[in-house]
Amino acid sequence: MKQLSLSILTFAVGLIFSGCNPAPKSKTEVATINSSKDYMVVAYVAGYRDFDFSTIDVTGITHINYAFGNIRDGEAIFDTTKIDGKRLSPDDIVKLNSLKSKNPKLKVLVSIGGWSWSGGFSDAALSETSRAKFAQSCAKFVKDYQLDGIDLDWEYPNQTGAGNIYRPEDVQNFTLMLKAVREELDLMAREEGKNNHYLLSIATGADQAYVDNTELGKLAEYLDFLNIMTYDFYNGLHTVNGHHSNLYPSAQPKLDMNSAVNAVDMHTKAGFPVEKINLGIPFYGRIWKGVEASGDQILFNKAETVGMGIDYIDFYQNINANGYTRYWDDTAKAPYLWNAEEKTFISYEDEQSIALKIEYLKKRGLAGVMFWEYSADHEHKLLNAVLSNMNE
Repeated sequence: MKQLSLSILTFAVGLIFSGCNPAPKSKTEVATINSSKDYMVVAYVAGYRDFDFSTIDVTGITHINYAFGNIRDGEAIFDTTKIDGKRLSPDDIVKLNSLKSKNPKLKVLVSIGGWSWSGGFSDAALSETSRAKFAQSCAKFVKDYQLDGIDLDWEYPNQTGAGNIYRPEDVQNFTLMLKAVREELDLMAREEGKNNHYLLSIATGADQAYVDNTELGKLAEYLDFLNIMTYDFYNGLHTVNGHHSNLYPSAQPKLDMNSAVNAVDMHTKAGFPVEKINLGIPFYGRIWKGVEASGDQILFNKAETVGMGIDYIDFYQNINANGYTRYWDDTAKAPYLWNAEEKTFISYEDEQSIALKIEYLKKRGLAGVMFWEYSADHEHKLLNAVLSNMNE
């Protein structure tokens, strides 16, 4: 999940799409799920955004994951440190819980970690004593904020991430940490005598390195579900432009296998059950400037910048301006925008690509979708695409 690594550009980018797009629904017209299968729709909300969480339309949303909680001295805490200039507030959780009056089935969780706050995981998972301390703090966290569960977003076990402490032991210790948290949550539920079940989920990486450094086949015993971050395939570390959330591998370069389908296959081959997997959908794009494109070869070229994050709302709302043309990679099933004059490229998600992802997850038997992040959408355009296709 993104935190400080997702730089939000607060400028408007002029676009013009090739072809027609349906008129967006108003913010009060959010679709609902009406299906024989109860698909999950997990919405991450960033606590550091300037956004009133009481205004979230939860009509079709099943779970909200608030980002983020931190780890200090081996314990999960609500950290009011500023992120991107905004201080997180526990009042946000109160507002999120109040949304249950509109959707009584809504589940509210807090996600611990994220890109910038994963530094304490390795130490917390290191020993039986440290795992017990962390697990007890997670249970207390859930109780203190009247949550339905907790989400762990360790980016990443046995990998440096944002310069974090990491150890080879993380691979097994992550499993033991989840076991400890599961047991502590179950103990709390039994002691309360309310027949509660507190949820435990994780956000997972979409590449082979993540799979190789976790014991995915063992984690299902302790997890209710997981959310694969099937985005950022090309990202803020790449000076070559490309798809950041394509469904299938692109035809070029032929060795580039990054895709949502590949990520799901890696998880299931590692032993994690498909029916507990949510497919990640980004409500933001990646933008490269100074792309050295030649002719029709727009994809996979060197650029003057890395692929910076840009919210959907920050570029799509100016669709009447000239300069950008929408293209479609039919092999990857992914759209992109190209401004030849400015040599600017944007990889993003739209209604067509979302429809194909929902079709895929239904056929594959996945649990549902996760998206990052609610406030980045434009007039619920992407959320409605998710929900309307769930209904079909």
